[in-house]
Amino acid sequence: MNTTAPSAPTWTQDAICWQVYPLGFCGAPSHREDLGGEGYGGADGENVVHRLGRLTGWLDHLVGLGANVLILNPLFDSVSHGYDTLDHRRLDPRLGDDSDFDALVAACRERGIRIVLDGVFNHVSDQHPVARRAISTGPNSPEGAHIRWAGDHPYGFEGNDDLVELELTDSVVQDALVDVMSRWLERGADGWRLDAMYAAGASAWAPILERVRAEHPEAWILGEVIHGDYPEFAAASGADSITQYELWKAIWSALHDENLFELAHALGRHQEFLETDGGARPLTFVGNHDTTRIASQLTDGRDLSVAYALLALLPGIPAVYSGDEFGATGIKEERAGGDDAVRPSFPEDPAEAPHHLSVLSVDAAPRILEVHRRLLSLRRREPWLASARVEVREETLENTYAEIVLTPQDGAAQPAGATAALTLVLNLGEDDRPAPGEVLEAVSGADMLDGVGPPASGVVPAHGIAVVR
Repeated sequence: MNTTAPSAPTWTQDAICWQVYPLGFCGAPSHREDLGGEGYGGADGENVVHRLGRLTGWLDHLVGLGANVLILNPLFDSVSHGYDTLDHRRLDPRLGDDSDFDALVAACRERGIRIVLDGVFNHVSDQHPVARRAISTGPNSPEGAHIRWAGDHPYGFEGNDDLVELELTDSVVQDALVDVMSRWLERGADGWRLDAMYAAGASAWAPILERVRAEHPEAWILGEVIHGDYPEFAAASGADSITQYELWKAIWSALHDENLFELAHALGRHQEFLETDGGARPLTFVGNHDTTRIASQLTDGRDLSVAYALLALLPGIPAVYSGDEFGATGIKEERAGGDDAVRPSFPEDPAEAPHHLSVLSVDAAPRILEVHRRLLSLRRREPWLASARVEVREETLENTYAEIVLTPQDGAAQPAGATAALTLVLNLGEDDRPAPGEVLEAVSGADMLDGVGPPASGVVPAHGIAVVR
């Protein structure tokens, strides 16, 4: 039985992530206004504004939350949203330049924070020099071999003509990607999130990652995969972790519909993944830069307490999407600019966040933050949870109630005094339920939102959770 992916860096064993979409977070314009020339480079595109430093003021917040990994969505030179890349070798001038990146790395190192960058390598802007040369010379030219084609037309990622897919099986493209990935790892990054990794497929990525891994064995490779067999994809590609979208969907859907049978099924799948080569360190989340905020997904805001507990305590590598820890709201829409609501700007001072962001309740924001801190602190005290075995007690399962047993995997390292097993009890009902053991931690959704007072001793509060042993 696997307890970690074969090549997973050792530091990922206690990784807790805080994810940021920098262009939005730092208040950058949504579209470049300095790309007016026929070509790219020279004086054109040199309007550098040093915005990345805003993140430095949030690093103590990251640590105080209980996290130790900063996942950054696109940072590199692009036309608009960051996924239409122009140059992977330089920072987007809307965020700054090399000095800004170096300063962020130094500030993270001072606090023991790892940095993971977003590798948007599947596709580039149609204005990227590689795409321009390929399009101008055609599909049968040497330059044309660097991109994918649909007949005589460049292949646009998911139907977007301005996002030209690279041909990742091409040796020249592979050489370039290995060079870029290694360049930023040498500059201070600790890993890569590979955007749309599913599009090119595992076999295209395998030789690239093998070469990167040979030079940087402690680099964490996280692959964005939405559907399919996650462990199989990870094992075939060489990725350490895969985005656990199945579990994300089950969490918000089960809580929204008050159907914990759906969650139980997904947790069974989750456990199967954990036991399979390549599946032991999935990235778990309840929201990210591509999804509607969890606070906007749930009809009853009290049930956010349950979502937060599942994120904090289930096995895998949890990632908090920046703003969720304050109860930020935002709905993703399928239209141009439809991601803007879930990618807002943030203030320089974290204390101002509840007043700056769209949140479920300004008054509740500090309590929601405290719940995150308490639950992630529990995870830190019980580090074996990262690789725990998860099982739902079927005899207890109801639409609105479930007992989830978490036990250490055989051989899992545990500090002195660690608890042998924990049960995470979920209660979506309107009434408190007796706790099936000693309560170590309890969260009342009503108290979190409305400050009505902590739950009574020895119960699983209504619309809340308890962790018992």
